[in-house]
Amino acid sequence: MKNFFYLLIFVVFVSSCSSEPKGPHYVIKGKVAGSEGVKVLLEKREAGKFVPLDSAVVKGGEFLIKGGSVQYPERVYLTQKNKRSGLAFFLENANLTITGNVDSLAKAKVVGSKTQDEYMAYEDLIKPFEKRMDQLDEELRAIKKTEDQVKIAEFEKSSEVLSNKIEAEQNDFDKKFIKEHPSSYMTPTVLQGLSYGLEAPEIESLISSIDTAVAKVALIQDLKSRVAVMKTVAVGQKAPDFTLNDVNDKPLALSSKIGKSKLLLIDFWASWCGPCRAENPNVVKVYNEYKTKGFDVMGVSLDRKKEDWLKAIQKDQLTWTHVSDLKYWNSEAAKLYAVNGIPANFLLDGSGTIIARNLRGDALANKIKEVLGKK
Repeated sequence: MKNFFYLLIFVVFVSSCSSEPKGPHYVIKGKVAGSEGVKVLLEKREAGKFVPLDSAVVKGGEFLIKGGSVQYPERVYLTQKNKRSGLAFFLENANLTITGNVDSLAKAKVVGSKTQDEYMAYEDLIKPFEKRMDQLDEELRAIKKTEDQVKIAEFEKSSEVLSNKIEAEQNDFDKKFIKEHPSSYMTPTVLQGLSYGLEAPEIESLISSIDTAVAKVALIQDLKSRVAVMKTVAVGQKAPDFTLNDVNDKPLALSSKIGKSKLLLIDFWASWCGPCRAENPNVVKVYNEYKTKGFDVMGVSLDRKKEDWLKAIQKDQLTWTHVSDLKYWNSEAAKLYAVNGIPANFLLDGSGTIIARNLRGDALANKIKEVLGKK
């Protein structure tokens, strides 16, 4: 009987010891000032939504999250409960320390993640590009205070050329960086950000330059899926049909507009999108000049509130056809056309074939003139 009692104690002891997770796992030690009793959440983004991984309550200015594991280093978010802004960092199976203040979690310091260190080094490398962009914005704000419309218009035009040049230089830098860091788990994040301005073949080429193990991460798989959709809406393809409600809540199909004009611009925008609103006057100008010569526009809004959508249409004097399902980035039409950034547009000929994409500024007017100017 005594031997059985000792055996039972041994079994319980072994069981309690084996409760520790087996294999690699992560431990996050937090030192967050000004946060007593605050609940912090560890989350990741999946299919456009935040998915909870773990949580902890701050006691004595500290918190501890442990026992979880990740298949590979991936970007996660540490946020305060009921607040969206927070710290984005790369989590991996290691001992991590996060130090900061609860009121500025985004600026907290992360120690212990090799991938996070690599990403921070990359951030330092692109700061010159960001600084040049910020300087342009500051100059524009200063000129707008003068209320000199001529100077404002001149600077906006010249700054757009310069900002495009800076963006192109950073894109070239990112492409080179991706090819020079094929085995880093932060490289897919760089590629994801870069991909919004690239066509499908170039995205595929960059994916192929990444090591096989890294290419298995969710971000790259998502990019591959997007590339497949992008190919269906490339120049030369027939525009996929879709049906959304118009401003009167009446269903309207894209196919009902095709063939009624020589050219049809599918224009993806939203009332909350600053660059879209800035581009609208240009589209209005082109539309008014060519609407009697065979040019039409179909606006597709990524708005969430109908009231905001309708007010923007009226304010910007957008007198063409408008549709929306008011689903924001979950817009069915946006998914169908692989739209991940707005403004975005697709120019169709009379047969519904896509002949150009993402025409902005003078490029739109020049293309319309090129086609409709021919007799």
